[in-house]
Amino acid sequence: MLAPGVVHACACGCGVFDVGTSSMFPNGRGGMAFLQYDYQDQNRNWSGASEAPAANNDDKEIETDFITLGLQYMFNDKWGAQLEVPYDYRHFKTDVGGGDIESRNWSQFGDIRLEGIYTGFFADSSAGVTFGLKLPTGSYSHDADVVDRDTQIGTGSTDLLLGGFYRGNLTQDEKWDWFGQLQLDVPMLTQAGYRPGVELDTAAGIDYKGLAIGRVRVSPLAQVIFSERTSDSGSNANPDNSGYQRLMLSPGVEFHIHPVKIYADAEFPVFQHFTGNQVAAPVLFKVSMSFMF
Repeated sequence: MLAPGVVHACACGCGVFDVGTSSMFPNGRGGMAFLQYDYQDQNRNWSGASEAPAANNDDKEIETDFITLGLQYMFNDKWGAQLEVPYDYRHFKTDVGGGDIESRNWSQFGDIRLEGIYTGFFADSSAGVTFGLKLPTGSYSHDADVVDRDTQIGTGSTDLLLGGFYRGNLTQDEKWDWFGQLQLDVPMLTQAGYRPGVELDTAAGIDYKGLAIGRVRVSPLAQVIFSERTSDSGSNANPDNSGYQRLMLSPGVEFHIHPVKIYADAEFPVFQHFTGNQVAAPVLFKVSMSFMF
């Protein structure tokens, strides 16, 4: 009777992939097309601030490849827009009862994000705000007898997106820069008894622009990323096993040979606190390639 109950619970934290690199900040009029790949393998059960026995959670593994095609365009020095279309592949392993482990593999388009951009605060476009919507374009009912709502690729919700960024120079020679960014995701319209938690993702970092290999400018960087998500709610949610706070350290590097940028980083949790039992990833990876026009 004193043993912990077995639960279905996971923590995606997918919004964290939308913060953490100054290379995506707009810088004057013009466009940028980008392709981004993100990866996480949630294979460790976590409860509170420490790893917990896998037997406490029916969900055993959620491995996801995120592929996002995006377009950003600044119509002038102040106003622009950005569109992101994700396509995700997910592997899910769970105990459906009595120790019977079931696996599911599926791929589909996810929830499209459409945002406006304003960078008219300063002449150098060093600060900006973003605002828009996440649309319920991804399915939230794939194999619903096995795949619970917080493991679906789509949330079924229309979310308000609010964000901001700032970047500046640390040294007079402009070789050392710093940047900060935040993104708030607030579900507004929901479907089928499930409201995802409110998610806040923030990042702050420094980068160095004094390295070059031939015509290729190489910029190493280091950043700190903090995320918080409140518990899900609704008749098809599991509020006792959703919601978290997470702090990550992330080294990265960017290669720039105009008009192409290639960026990569790894994100390592150094502190995380999960409500109830949830499966979490030991490291997250991001690679993106962008083309300016």
